[in-house]
Amino acid sequence: MMFSTFLLAAKQATDASAQKGGILQSLGMFLPFILIIGVMYFFTIRPQKKREKELKAKLERMKPGDKVMSIGGIVGRVANISGDEVTIYSGVASTMLTFKKSAISTVIPDDEDAESDKDSRKSKKESKKESKEADS
Repeated sequence: MMFSTFLLAAKQATDASAQKGGILQSLGMFLPFILIIGVMYFFTIRPQKKREKELKAKLERMKPGDKVMSIGGIVGRVANISGDEVTIYSGVASTMLTFKKSAISTVIPDDEDAESDKDSRKSKKESKKESKEADS
C-alpha cells in the first residue's frame, strides 16, 4: 500500500514537471520554423518588393524616347504614353507596338543607354588594342 502511494506521488510529480516543460518544449519545437520564415522573408520577399517598387517608380518616370524592354523581350523606344498604355517603336521599319505598362519589364533612360554605349565602345577599342599587341 505504501509502495503504491509512493508510485502515485512520483507519477504526479513527473506529470507536473512535464506540464511546465511542455510549453518550453513546444516553443523550442516551433522556433526553427519561425526562424525559417524570418530568413525566407528577408532573403526572398523583401528584395522582391523592393524591385517591384523600383520598377513602379521607373514606369512613372518613363517618358517618350526612353528605351524599354517588354516581358516578352521586345526592345524599343517609347513613342507615346497614354494612361496605362505605352506605344513603342522597334526595328528598322520603326514598327509601332502598344503595350500595357505592366508588360514593360525594364526601363533604360537615355543617360544610362548612352553610358552603356560609351562603355561598350571603350571595351571594343581596348580589345582591338590587345589583339593587335598579341599579333605583334
